[in-house]
Amino acid sequence: MGVSTRGLPQADPRFRERALQRRRRPWLRGLWTVLSLALVAGLGWLAFWSPVFAVRTVEVTGVTGADRAAVARLVAVPNGTPLARVDLDDVEDRVRSRRTIAEVSAERGWPATLRVRVVARQAALVLRNPQGRLEVVDATGVAYDTVTAPPPGVPLVRAASSKGTTKEALEAALSMVRTLPPDLAGQVSAIEVSTANLVSFTLGGIEVVWGGADDADRKLAILRALVPTKPEVIDVSAPDTPVTRGGPSPSPSAK
Repeated sequence: MGVSTRGLPQADPRFRERALQRRRRPWLRGLWTVLSLALVAGLGWLAFWSPVFAVRTVEVTGVTGADRAAVARLVAVPNGTPLARVDLDDVEDRVRSRRTIAEVSAERGWPATLRVRVVARQAALVLRNPQGRLEVVDATGVAYDTVTAPPPGVPLVRAASSKGTTKEALEAALSMVRTLPPDLAGQVSAIEVSTANLVSFTLGGIEVVWGGADDADRKLAILRALVPTKPEVIDVSAPDTPVTRGGPSPSPSAK
C-alpha cells in the first residue's frame, strides 16, 4: 500500500541547490588546481624552453667599430637561447673583461632581444712607461690601451720608473692635470711621475715640483703666487713650506 505525500511539506529548492554545490565544490577546487598547475607549467615551458621568447638579436650600444664588434663577441649568447635562461651577470662579467669598457649593463628586451649597454673608458692622460710604450689612462687611473701617439688634447706623462706606473702614482698625476686651469695647463710640458708622492712638470721655463695628490687647490694658489717671481724651480710638494730656487724666497703671503 503506497504512502501518500500529499499534504507533507516539500524541501526548499534552495536547500537542494546548496547541497549540490557542496558536493560539487571539492571537484571544482580540484579542477581549478589542475588547470592552474597546467597554466604555470605551460608558461614555464614557453619562457624557459620554447623558441617563442628566444634570443634572436643582440643589441650593443655605447660603442662603435672595433669595440662594438669585440663586445658582441664577448656577449657569447647564441641565437635561439631562451631569453629567460640568459645569465645577465655572466654576460656583464665577460664584457667587463675588456679593458676599454668602464661600465656595462645587460638586460632582457622581450620578446627576443638581449640589450647590452656599455660605457667606454675615456683618455685622461697618456703615460710613457719605462719601456717607451704609450699607455692610455682613464680618469680613474686605469691604463687600458696603447697608442703610437697621444690623442689631441690629452697630456703626455713620463714615468721615471716602474714606481711611476702604479695606480696611485697615476692618480697623483691625474690630480695635478685636473687641478691646473687652462691658462696654466697650456704652458705645461715635460710632466713626469716618479712615485705617488712625486709629480713634476715644466711650466713655461719654470721647473715645478708638485708632489702627490694632497692639498691640490692650495698648491695651485701658492704656484700662482710664486710664478710672477720667475724662479728656476718652484717646489710646492710641501705647501706649508714652499721652496723656490734661482729667484727670491717665497713671501709669507704666498703660504
